[in-house]
Amino acid sequence: MKHRKNFHSIEHTGRDRKMFTVAGPISADVLKEKSFDEGLQSFRKPEQQHKALIDVAGLEESRIIAAFDDDTVVGYAVYLYPDEMERWSQYRFEDLLELGAIEVSNDYRGHNLAKTILKVSMMDDSVEDYIIITTEYYWHWDLRRTKLSIWEYRDVMEKVMNTGGLQWYATDDPEISSHPANCLMARIGKRVPTESIHEFDRVRFRNRYMI
Repeated sequence: MKHRKNFHSIEHTGRDRKMFTVAGPISADVLKEKSFDEGLQSFRKPEQQHKALIDVAGLEESRIIAAFDDDTVVGYAVYLYPDEMERWSQYRFEDLLELGAIEVSNDYRGHNLAKTILKVSMMDDSVEDYIIITTEYYWHWDLRRTKLSIWEYRDVMEKVMNTGGLQWYATDDPEISSHPANCLMARIGKRVPTESIHEFDRVRFRNRYMI
């Protein structure tokens, strides 16, 4: 499969008229030139995550959409093939991508950057050739800092993902099924063939009686 990537960039006005640039897909060379905000530490130390994103940007299928405050990355989303350890890697075709991470710096929350990153992600017409999924687990959520309940956070998360066209899908995946707040969300592009949709259904359900 040829992974076509068409760059898009918009100027976003956040809280108190603060201006940001949200753009992508971003190349590894561009990421190397940018600094990485210290508040981006949900997954690993900022300098380590910066390096990881540079490495991922070099993958043929990957897409990184980033929010910039001048020359500093303050938020990003990463799309790539599912990890080999996940059920979703058993999907047999090349038109399924996972939203593997979306993060906004703690110092830049409240500017609607996550929603804007997702909007820019879907501006490229080539996303219509993909099934895009994300798996949400409550133990990854920042419940302590936000002081939201699990269900309040789930509601916020779903609304953010809906901005990018991702909707809830049922699955019998054991990790997702282990708690009712966990969920699978997906966006099926307009040009995704029927055989790919059937394959997605096969991977979603091991126990066919649950369909």
